[in-house]
Amino acid sequence: MEKEPLFETTRAKGRVLYRVFAASIFAGICLVWVYRASHIPKAGEDGRFGWIGLLGAEIWFGFYWFLTQASRWNPVYRHTFKDRLSQRYENELPGVDVFVCTADATIEPPLMVINTVLSVMAYDYPPEKLSVYLSDDGGSEITYYALLEAAEFAKQWIPYCKRYKVEPRSPAAYFVSISADAIVDHQAKDFWAIKKLYKHIKKEIENIVKLGGVSEEVRSRRKGFSQWDSYSSRRDHDTILQIVIDGRNQNATNVEGCRLPTLVYLAREKRPQYHHNFKAGAMNALIRVSSNISNGKLLLNVDCDMYSNNSMAIRDALCFFMDEEKGHEIAYVQFPQNFENLTKNELYASLRVINEVEAHGVDSYGGPLYIGSGCFHRRDTLCGRKFSKGCKSDMKWENRKGEELGIHELEESSKSLASCTVEENTQWGREMGLKYGCPVEDIITGLSIHCRGWKSVNCNPTRKAFLGLAPTTLPDVLVQYKRWSEGNLQILLSKYSPAWYAYGKISLGHQLGYLRYSFWAANCWATLVYSILPSLYLLRGTSLFPQISSPWFIPFAYAIIGKYTWSFVEFLWCGGTTLGWWNEQRIWLYQRTSSYLFAFIDTILHSFGYSDSAFVITAKVADEDVSQRYKKEIMEFGDSSLMLTPLATLALLNLYCFAVFLKEAINQKGIAQVYDTLTLQIMLCGALILINLPLYQALYLRKDKGKIPATVTFKSMAFAVVACTCFKFSY
Repeated sequence: MEKEPLFETTRAKGRVLYRVFAASIFAGICLVWVYRASHIPKAGEDGRFGWIGLLGAEIWFGFYWFLTQASRWNPVYRHTFKDRLSQRYENELPGVDVFVCTADATIEPPLMVINTVLSVMAYDYPPEKLSVYLSDDGGSEITYYALLEAAEFAKQWIPYCKRYKVEPRSPAAYFVSISADAIVDHQAKDFWAIKKLYKHIKKEIENIVKLGGVSEEVRSRRKGFSQWDSYSSRRDHDTILQIVIDGRNQNATNVEGCRLPTLVYLAREKRPQYHHNFKAGAMNALIRVSSNISNGKLLLNVDCDMYSNNSMAIRDALCFFMDEEKGHEIAYVQFPQNFENLTKNELYASLRVINEVEAHGVDSYGGPLYIGSGCFHRRDTLCGRKFSKGCKSDMKWENRKGEELGIHELEESSKSLASCTVEENTQWGREMGLKYGCPVEDIITGLSIHCRGWKSVNCNPTRKAFLGLAPTTLPDVLVQYKRWSEGNLQILLSKYSPAWYAYGKISLGHQLGYLRYSFWAANCWATLVYSILPSLYLLRGTSLFPQISSPWFIPFAYAIIGKYTWSFVEFLWCGGTTLGWWNEQRIWLYQRTSSYLFAFIDTILHSFGYSDSAFVITAKVADEDVSQRYKKEIMEFGDSSLMLTPLATLALLNLYCFAVFLKEAINQKGIAQVYDTLTLQIMLCGALILINLPLYQALYLRKDKGKIPATVTFKSMAFAVVACTCFKFSY
């Protein structure tokens, strides 16, 4: 008798209707190209340069729009049957190793880190089959101290969570999300006791953070701190490894006598003369060390701010891996990145459309991209195993390695696996583990897995599996997108480019899904052209678009209105708000004219050997004033970041062009006379002014620390005035 599947796949409704609509938009785009190519002004005529520039931009926009359709053409949705999994395999569930990565105790607070650790320790999963590893690339004794406190707290927190089916299982998130009035009588005593205990360890950790180090008294009474005796700096120290909880030990139990998961602290060896390969290097060290301690068949990696919001997420993932018919094809299960601190209208945008639309679309071609957090991997596929149709991968439980070793022997034998030299003359970083040499090691690693014949799955349950922290200032947002777009462009120009490395190995739709992100940075040039040239030509009264009375106006209007109407409807369908969509358009413009621009320039310089890529950690904390403005949805510019200068310059250039044009039109020609010939330019310039209203306020009206610094204001004003003046009188 054939067994019922552990998951089902359904296709999105309305696919045919969308495809017809998309085809009509493409027809409009083609007509725009025809008009633009057939109406180029003759040599010597005013507007020829602008016309050719817009033709290039429109060809690029059409090409990139085509790429985005791959992730909308055939979305699929997955649903798991965890009850069937339990009925068949509850006693055979595989070992799971969870990796939590942190790199800087200053911008990634230890209290936040241990909340993530506690949330994954409390998964609804057999504790003897669960191991949690904290990779501390900062080598901070404060973070280690916090982990020791978390280990003690876990003895009471885990049974509390399972007794009352608590969600989420991050203590900080739980106590914020629940009010005392919601606690039923039989739970009240335990609730107040566990909350009091959490407040105590929170205070202890915060005190250590304020002191800037662990006191000698604490070091003398807690195990493991002697490993810091030879510590020189965060970039120069021996491997520090401590098995804080040994899950093999029958006496490692919580207050109810039930087993605890294994808990391991690791700060891999760092030496100045060795490149440590950022997060990819840390992950590969974790893979090796865990193989010697617990050797779970399934690996989950989460960023230190991405706490578990769904205690059943492991079981969701296993429904895919252990499915009898299709499970052997799946290399990894990717959960979306969601954020708990987004404002109502998503001031700095979010990954909403990527999570709810594009990831489901790419899933239909062979699986979503690996995005570096919230992802369950098969250990063997992450270590380089190729897919073979005839080979069934067994995910069932096996006894752990190292059962016969004592804890001290196990620690010592594992330390060498995190040394600086262990990867020399090996395939680590190339054919094994995460790939090196790129700021977005996750994307390139996922691509190599797909090219070896494996599939992946996008799992997006109703209750989000992980919740993290989104940046709360515009400079942080821009830096984050610069890192992502720069890394993706480097992949495009490398031997691992989806354009040629993946050719013939994955489907065309899958290639287009990867290329959609690879070309992020290249979008800057077309966006800059459309943000600058139409406004500058307003100063001369030169039209770059068809008259409103011309039949050629129709394809322009249809392509623009259709594209943005669909974008708006799609955003609302994903659960967003009208103002949230408007904010997303603003951040879309800011990313393309700053983050992507600098990413493109840095990538080209890097390819010629003039700059080195660096992994920039996004700050996870903000001061109180910044937090208050963020909650009120007031944009935070307060930084002299170089990326703010092009934003302010473009905003002022459009404002000056519109003001000068309006003045001359009223005084000389009259609005009615120019409206027919310059309609689209007027509307485009006006839209850019409206979208930049928060920026104008930050330039001239705001007095708080979140305003744009005076140095940026003066530079931007000078650049905009010079550009307008030179263009106005250049013919």
